[in-house]
Amino acid sequence: MTRLVRASGALVLAGGLVASSVSVSAADTAPRETPGTQAGADFTLTVLHGNDPESALLHASAQPDFGGAARYTTLFQRLRDAENAGVGAGADEAAERGVLSVNSGDLYLPGPEFSASMEEGAPFYDAIATNHVGYDAVSMGNHEFDFGPDVYADFLEELTGDTTVVAANVDVSGEPRLAALADAGRIAPSAVVDVAGERVGVVGALYPELHSISSPRDMVLHDVVGPVQDEVDRLTADGVDKIIMISHLQNIGYEQSVAGRLTDVDAIVSGGGHEVMADADTPLVPGDEVTAHPSTGEPLSYPLWASDAEGADLPIVTTGGDYKYVGRLVVNFDADGRVSSVSDRSGTVRVSGTGDDAVEPHAGVHGQVTEPVSAHVAALDETVVAESEVALDGTRDPGVRTQETNLGNLMADALLDTGRRNAAEYGVPEPQIGIQNGGGIRNSSVIPAGPLTALDTYGIAPFANQVVVVPDIPRAQIKELLEHGVHAAPAANGGFMQVGGVNFAYDPERAAQEVDADGRVVTPGERIREVILHDGTVVVADGEVVEGDPITVATIDFSARGGDMYPFRGADFTVVGATYQGALEQYLTGTLAGRVTAERYPEGGSGRIVVGDEATDPVTGTLELRRAPVRAPSAAIFRYSTDSPGRDNHVAVFAEGVSPGAEEPLTTRRARREWGHVPVSTHPLGAGTFTAYLLDGDGRVLAGPATFEVEGG
Repeated sequence: MTRLVRASGALVLAGGLVASSVSVSAADTAPRETPGTQAGADFTLTVLHGNDPESALLHASAQPDFGGAARYTTLFQRLRDAENAGVGAGADEAAERGVLSVNSGDLYLPGPEFSASMEEGAPFYDAIATNHVGYDAVSMGNHEFDFGPDVYADFLEELTGDTTVVAANVDVSGEPRLAALADAGRIAPSAVVDVAGERVGVVGALYPELHSISSPRDMVLHDVVGPVQDEVDRLTADGVDKIIMISHLQNIGYEQSVAGRLTDVDAIVSGGGHEVMADADTPLVPGDEVTAHPSTGEPLSYPLWASDAEGADLPIVTTGGDYKYVGRLVVNFDADGRVSSVSDRSGTVRVSGTGDDAVEPHAGVHGQVTEPVSAHVAALDETVVAESEVALDGTRDPGVRTQETNLGNLMADALLDTGRRNAAEYGVPEPQIGIQNGGGIRNSSVIPAGPLTALDTYGIAPFANQVVVVPDIPRAQIKELLEHGVHAAPAANGGFMQVGGVNFAYDPERAAQEVDADGRVVTPGERIREVILHDGTVVVADGEVVEGDPITVATIDFSARGGDMYPFRGADFTVVGATYQGALEQYLTGTLAGRVTAERYPEGGSGRIVVGDEATDPVTGTLELRRAPVRAPSAAIFRYSTDSPGRDNHVAVFAEGVSPGAEEPLTTRRARREWGHVPVSTHPLGAGTFTAYLLDGDGRVLAGPATFEVEGG
């Protein structure tokens, strides 16, 4: 076990053991010499590791010559053979040696590539790839539960029996399918692996706030340190003197904070953060950069050194994920099972298909995974669902996690649209507001103007989130939801709220709302200053809630269940028959009739969310002439849309320069739906220039004016 104590002392921690509360001194993260012993090494353990493959089965994003499960498998197996044979071993390494193969979770991610596995009769392609790699143990990740525990159980049943899922702080007894796998030894707090005759313990840990970011249903999660230490102590008492922790805690700073409270752990393999950890001369996948440490800003060299509870050196390692790198941690142990050194050969090895470090794709993975998944994705990419006049912004920071974007508006409108269309079928009120968390928009890029494909919709909305309607939320709670949506601003946060059906203004200089894990407000927020529904209803004025009827919300089940700690507080909700990806595709093909216009979704947003004290006056719809010129006696055909559909909505035509209310319209035509086409007869008009408006039953302007000419027949 690790017992070497470095002179600089124990890791300094501040705050609780949560991912957002890690404070580490610069001295503790600076690169330094690896400890060593005069006696040399008795056994060398190479830990080959991966994390967060996330169904990037074909290749790295925007880099077809790098990554991919087939190349990754070839590289992993080649490194395993070389390490077992001692190829390139340093003078500090032992003749007795072996390899441990692990992965720290997120073995799949809902999205276009994973959707190939959801076709009827298809296998889990990610499981096939995992089996070919041949891990000794894997950790659970958060994305494994995005489709719920039963799909995860289906996936695990396709893994080979030699791979154990380890999670010391997770109780799966409330989920029968997973409980059966635990009874069979497939899921366990730890695993003991025979590595060249040495017993190596592998202990797992999963992010304890999993319910706030995924859908584990009746699984129970505990804090990390106690359960992990209990399992380490049990292994130690059983004579296991080499122990590796593999964990999925969402960012490496969390693992570093946990390290300071553990003993007898020899190395930690981290997952969930996608940090790129490498030395200055390590080749990286083009476009990647070494990640800065979240507390110090220093580049993360490999490994990151922490101190355990006794002040002993403890290496922490990770890779960038997405099948882009294989991590290689070479740890030397003395005869008593104590770490004597970490070899300088340790580091990340990129998965390349070009250049001096190129590897050929693994034949089995290529045939069984790459080819069928490629065909599935190609079919999605050939299916055009809409044409966009504008570039759609799904970038993260600045972007959907910090501010309004037009793609955020499009997603929120899609939820609202599905909620309204399906409300009667599912017996719920029509929602007035759509809420989409920025973290659920995952394309992380600007989609250029032009064709949008089915593949694009999966890239934007990859998860298994269901559209839900949450009826009759009190207005005070609506304000709390909006407060939570901007509580972290201007910092990027996955809970930042993209909205439909409502405009609001907030002041980031005012007090931010704080909620507990159950969504109860412990510190009221003062940031939300004004809220106006798109039907003109004022919900908040001058920071105070305006009394009135409750409001119905369309959102995703992830948020309604309290994901991102949204304060819905167990409010009843109804799933209304669509995933959020399906809602987006239906909205594009149906409601928008295959056109995303610059008028409705301007680049930079339409002012739904503004910084300040006054919300933008709602513009609730669009109205445009479909074909010009208009020649009498043909009808003038208008395309319209509105966030305020109603039985008495109508298109009204006035003489040029006449506004609604000043005179009676020359002619009208009903427009009761949320969108559609309305033919307006030119018989009452004659030749000339006219102005059309979309009005509600009270004569309020919902869209327009649209000025047009009628030519004589």
